[in-house]
Amino acid sequence: MDPKKAVFKESSIEGLEEIPIEGPWLEDLGRLEEIVKGYTRIGFQATHLGKAIEIWKKIEKKREKGEEVRVFLGYTSNIVSSGLREVIAYLVKHRKVDVIVTTAGGIEEDFIKALKPFILGEWNVNDAWLREHGINRIGNIFVPNDRYIEFEGYMREFFDRILEIERERGAVTASEFIHELGRFMDEKLGKEKEHSILYWAYKNEIPIFCPAITDGSIGDMLYFYKEEKGDRELLIDVANDIVKLNNLAVEAKETASIILGGSLPKHSIINANLFREGTDYAIYITTAIPWDGSLSGAPPSEGVSWGKIRAKADYVEIWADATLVFPILVHMVMKT
Repeated sequence: MDPKKAVFKESSIEGLEEIPIEGPWLEDLGRLEEIVKGYTRIGFQATHLGKAIEIWKKIEKKREKGEEVRVFLGYTSNIVSSGLREVIAYLVKHRKVDVIVTTAGGIEEDFIKALKPFILGEWNVNDAWLREHGINRIGNIFVPNDRYIEFEGYMREFFDRILEIERERGAVTASEFIHELGRFMDEKLGKEKEHSILYWAYKNEIPIFCPAITDGSIGDMLYFYKEEKGDRELLIDVANDIVKLNNLAVEAKETASIILGGSLPKHSIINANLFREGTDYAIYITTAIPWDGSLSGAPPSEGVSWGKIRAKADYVEIWADATLVFPILVHMVMKT
């Protein structure tokens, strides 16, 4: 064998789209938006972010022309723990999404933040010291217990309201429970509700689904409330919500699934789309890996195998911390 031929093996780019890899030439650019527009040619995850911007802009153009693309947004509770809460509230306020699926923390932390803010802390900290001082940690975000204590005061009154509704017409679904919580915020809170996801979802009639509504502080409050009442009243119906969620996918002409993180919100959305033979557009932002077979780490292509994402769907997965890339994505789609 000729060593030179082994090293310089003859190449062919036949069948490839010849897009050169190149970054922004900063001398020619003045604004961040101009730099991000060139992301598709940088490579690695920047290219994926660039593609996500293109996909979501395509969706927005269709919606602006009156074409139906029902946008499902899913996110885990840590997204609301962070400052991405305000980015999502913006999308809900301006009706850029149509259906939301989240976890219990994604509900309660939105309400709590309308009462008192979370505090920026450190990753390197003595957690035993935090426990002694009644401070809970979510990464480098600190949540003092007084937030939950104040939240419970509101929830006891809210549970009384839900109990009255149920005595009149039967158990409410989790999405109805959340809608009523948005109404409750509208009545009880002042201008601090203006950055709330729940508030704007209530105002704009955007349903929020949370199949695991008790898996968080709301579940703790329900436990205290029901134990003190000494009865088994106040029920939350999740069975009828699955019908409502699935039909929102089935009855749509086209759907888009934008998912931050994984877990229950991700699967609830793509599984609902299974009943219509898959979503038409998908944007995933995650740090989960696929190698353990978890749903959280499963790439969009794996969803194709289940029929949850259409084989011809326009999709991309960005493997990155959502706090870094989601504000850029939303700004590039909605503001440029």
